[in-house]
Amino acid sequence: MPAPASPPTAVPGARTSRTTSTHCPYCSLQCGMAVTAGDRPATLVPLDFPTNRGGLCSKGWSSAELLDHPERLTRPLVRAVPGDRTSPLVESTWDEALDRLVAAIRSTQAGHGRDAVGCFGGGSLTNEQAYQFGKFARVALRTSAIDYNGRFCMSSAAGAANRAFGLDRGLPFPLADIADADVVVLVGSNPADTMPPAMQWFDAGRERGAQHIVVDPRRTATARNAALHLQPLPGTDLALANGLLHIAVAEGLVDTEYVQSRTTGFEDVRTGVAAYWPDRVERLTGVPVADQRRTVYAPARADKAMILTARGAEQHRSGTDTAQAWINLALALGLPGRRGSGWGTVTGQGNGQGGREHGQKADQLPGYRSLADPAARAHVAAVWGVDPDDLPMPGRSAFELLDALGTEGGVRTLLVLASNVAVSAPDARRVVSRLRDLDFLAVSDFFLSETAELADVVLPSAMWAEEAGTMTNLEGRVIRRRRALDPPQGVPDDLQLLAALADRLGAGATFSGDPETVFEELRRASAGGTADYSGISYRRIDEEQGVFWPCPDETHPGTPRLFTERFATPDGRARFLRVEHVEANERPDADHPFVLTTGRVLAQYQSGTQTRRTRSLQLVAPTPRAELHPDLARRLGIEQDDVVELATRRGRARFHAQLTDTIRPDVVFVPFHWGGGASANALTDAGALDPTSKMPPFKACAVSVTRVSGPEERLPPPAAATQPRPTGHRPPTAPVPHPPSRPTPRSTTARRTPVKSTPRFLQGVFPITGEGLAKPGPVDPALRYTVPAGCSAQALYFRGGNATGELVYVLLVRDGEPMRWFPIGAKADTHVPLRVVEDLPGGSVVELHAAAPEGTTGEIVVDLGLVEV
Repeated sequence: MPAPASPPTAVPGARTSRTTSTHCPYCSLQCGMAVTAGDRPATLVPLDFPTNRGGLCSKGWSSAELLDHPERLTRPLVRAVPGDRTSPLVESTWDEALDRLVAAIRSTQAGHGRDAVGCFGGGSLTNEQAYQFGKFARVALRTSAIDYNGRFCMSSAAGAANRAFGLDRGLPFPLADIADADVVVLVGSNPADTMPPAMQWFDAGRERGAQHIVVDPRRTATARNAALHLQPLPGTDLALANGLLHIAVAEGLVDTEYVQSRTTGFEDVRTGVAAYWPDRVERLTGVPVADQRRTVYAPARADKAMILTARGAEQHRSGTDTAQAWINLALALGLPGRRGSGWGTVTGQGNGQGGREHGQKADQLPGYRSLADPAARAHVAAVWGVDPDDLPMPGRSAFELLDALGTEGGVRTLLVLASNVAVSAPDARRVVSRLRDLDFLAVSDFFLSETAELADVVLPSAMWAEEAGTMTNLEGRVIRRRRALDPPQGVPDDLQLLAALADRLGAGATFSGDPETVFEELRRASAGGTADYSGISYRRIDEEQGVFWPCPDETHPGTPRLFTERFATPDGRARFLRVEHVEANERPDADHPFVLTTGRVLAQYQSGTQTRRTRSLQLVAPTPRAELHPDLARRLGIEQDDVVELATRRGRARFHAQLTDTIRPDVVFVPFHWGGGASANALTDAGALDPTSKMPPFKACAVSVTRVSGPEERLPPPAAATQPRPTGHRPPTAPVPHPPSRPTPRSTTARRTPVKSTPRFLQGVFPITGEGLAKPGPVDPALRYTVPAGCSAQALYFRGGNATGELVYVLLVRDGEPMRWFPIGAKADTHVPLRVVEDLPGGSVVELHAAAPEGTTGEIVVDLGLVEV
């Protein structure tokens, strides 16, 4: 393969340098920075770009350290003995490496069909690379087998946004709007650690009096600065959101005019959230009723309010429905489309937004078009110069693709770009075993990642400062990554690699290694799609500090704020959808008594391929730590810095203990940036994918914790003999449909919950005439209920209000016998949780009677909540 084209180089012997405005290679903020290169190493300074305004986090500041790292790959690696992955990886020529890959592709497709060759991409690829990877799969390989690691990140929020709004863009408003919001509810996100420069907008809001509410099982750096912190059990965010909407409905906080004019489906949702009364939600989530009420009232009474969700809420078996539940709350309060208000999701990966728009997802074509849509296929096929019938149909999602590797009907030769699935995928030991089952694995990377270590061929790639292209940040702002220095001699970027591979496969005429040429084609392919880039050009990006999509033509200003007049649905209205809480796929038991959740820490990023090699970051976070509450640690005999072993049904991993009262006593937190014996994802669950997004439940599984030893500098790996065997291959089966989010006529797809229960309510406003406090009597036939035969009921709470000027009593009666008295003061109310009232078997008659001083007249409000099982 020839060396990639390079910018003009300096005259030999002359010491020159150039400074290039570009962007950080890490998170979705895509902070602006200026890189000065000439004599290596390169240096950088932050720029006053709209997302970071001169700020950088430790990862951004240290990003240039890796450009000349001694472990940097600069030549292809192949197995010393072809086909024998026990033989060492040795340096090779580009011709030999690509010949081996192309031969494997042709042999596999000849023997097993086109779909036996697959592609796996990443959210750090530029838009041009992501676009060309999707085109490469469908035109050069003609395979349906392509997906990417963004399926493990933003896909649940994307699914919910598409359902509710007709369009998925992480933030439908500029990041700076956060500073203008009077209330921000932040669910499952910790930007103070994951994207520190963004905190300036939160800080600016608080400085002018804004109230921030953080929902997170940990008291993170973000939660410490919040006015209110809610600590739900992982996996219960949906129940919490439904409970908040229940309160909004009951307290008259719903923006009725907005709901009637801009939405559909509210009545069905209203019916559904009736079952999420505050006491029940407190039991499910652990969030006190008083905090639930405060959380609802804050955005409902604010002039400008936002609800922002992220991976903590979304990486669950019901992640799409969970995001939908928070969207439902935002819609009920009339937030989306209002200036300074709305719902959004905090995108994680650098190009997590653009990476999911232009074709590397199994079901998508450029412009966020559906691969199953004939019109979309025809449009993109015309741009690519192919017959629409030659385009494959949608393939398997990311984990489904990985889990079928090496099987008949699954992928047998795999090309991986910009992803380290051996660390980042759930049930990672199972995924590693699948990678070993492949006939052939090729990986493009700039370091020998844990995935690359398993490959037949490893192809070195240019790094972020050595390539050019566009990225789309969390706001939907399309920006330019500019090439600041030359890559090592002979090292291409992934765009050039794909063009070279397409050429060797006989499809090179329509592939280019020049990013602007590819972007111009992307513009045409996206034209008319949901994510329409057709009006965006490199020139406009330079002149305008990025352009917000959709931007359908060159005279269009771009769209910084979505939904101000209509939503992207056929009728212009947003969709409420009824959703129900489901239990986590794994619940704690005697062997695994705690809940494990995972996430990021300040000084590391994603699978750690880069940050674990950055010396300055390693000094901050040298080893992975399991966060344990001191009460839990005391019970288990664990002290600070001890080595602990975490075990789930899938694997064991070891960490240093971090004792902190910032986490719930029943929850253990570990970061997912490490592999090997400290792999968090060797523990996580992949047993129940979200039916819409195909998101695995990273954020909740059952775990045990054991002390191994006192502090040690290096973490010894768990004994191999103690590791559970990875789950074996199963014959491919049709996907099991997830229960629908709304009730349907009785059928095999009707929703089932782990406990079949029905809420019952004795409630209403009733007139009362007192006959004396010692003479209680029935109030109204509506306050009488007979528990059906074969069922059991339990009284959960009583609420009462008294409009009279005298003390009144309400009496709970069972089969004619008094059970509980509830006094209600004059012109007052009461709220009593009934956690000690006995079960009421079938046939029991439950009644509410009342008593008041003789001659007293007025009204009482009563509400008795029961659950029937």
